[in-house]
Amino acid sequence: MLEAHLGEAAALATALCFTVSALAFNEAAKRLGSLALNLIRLVMALGLLTLYGALVRGQAWPSDATPRVWLFLSLSGLVGFTLGDMCLFRAYVELGPRLTTLLYALAPIFSAVLGWLCLGETLSAQKLGGMALTFGGIVWVLLERRTEAPRSSSALPTAQEHHYARGIILGVLAALGQAGGYLLTKYGLGNFDEAGQFVSGDYDACAATQIRVIAGALGFALLFFPLRWWPKVGMALKNGSGLKFAFLGALSGPFVGVSLGVVAVVHAKLGIAATLMSLVPIFVLPFAILVQKERVSVRAVVGALVAIGGVALMSLEAAPKGVE
Repeated sequence: MLEAHLGEAAALATALCFTVSALAFNEAAKRLGSLALNLIRLVMALGLLTLYGALVRGQAWPSDATPRVWLFLSLSGLVGFTLGDMCLFRAYVELGPRLTTLLYALAPIFSAVLGWLCLGETLSAQKLGGMALTFGGIVWVLLERRTEAPRSSSALPTAQEHHYARGIILGVLAALGQAGGYLLTKYGLGNFDEAGQFVSGDYDACAATQIRVIAGALGFALLFFPLRWWPKVGMALKNGSGLKFAFLGALSGPFVGVSLGVVAVVHAKLGIAATLMSLVPIFVLPFAILVQKERVSVRAVVGALVAIGGVALMSLEAAPKGVE
């Protein structure tokens, strides 16, 4: 039973890992800075993946990957980690984990569209309805702050509004980077057969993640030279509490979570995998309420549920007649 739904189970486990990762990285970003944290956590994840490869696969380095796999997974790492996560971690600082992970629910919409355009996956009226529902739920939550602003003010204070708007843009770009990264991963680990149908491959998920992490880390390392960010990385390495949160996030996110995400996108349809992995905003809510003492309104909870419900609607397959 589990084997038949391996992709779906891996996607759900990925969502749990990403929840822990999001909360840990949110704390780490406050202490280390978002850009320095991106490189540090990828280096940490690379160490874990290399150790796994040496102990489990007998190969510390993914030397068994073909040039095609290296190419597409490297592009996936640059799009998903360097570009997408650079936006994601800054969005954590601007918006916090609850709203940032909610914006991440846009990733399934982008994934479904990319799967339709590039892999020939279907995009039915039901999926379009799910997209509209997801988008509507997210927008409803994001507009709450403006509707709750004092009547004497036509908008939020300028600086605060700019942070909020910038955080939303970054969150959308992060979701787009996530979707693009997963598409490149799926394409790199599979190919089209003679009939034009996409067929998934079976390359080791952790080795695939290792290639993505290598590319992502190199992308940040090169980016830090023109930005002159290396001194700030050195300062971040002296922050013990920040490094502890970074390690927890790296363990649950780029190591375990992303590896499970590779299993999910390889063994399940891209839209279904993205749906289950988008449950993070729901899993984050109890933490936001109980630990961060955030005032989460009924509207925010309902909006998040509507958004995730729309994502689920996108991926639901109609059961054959006569099957209960």
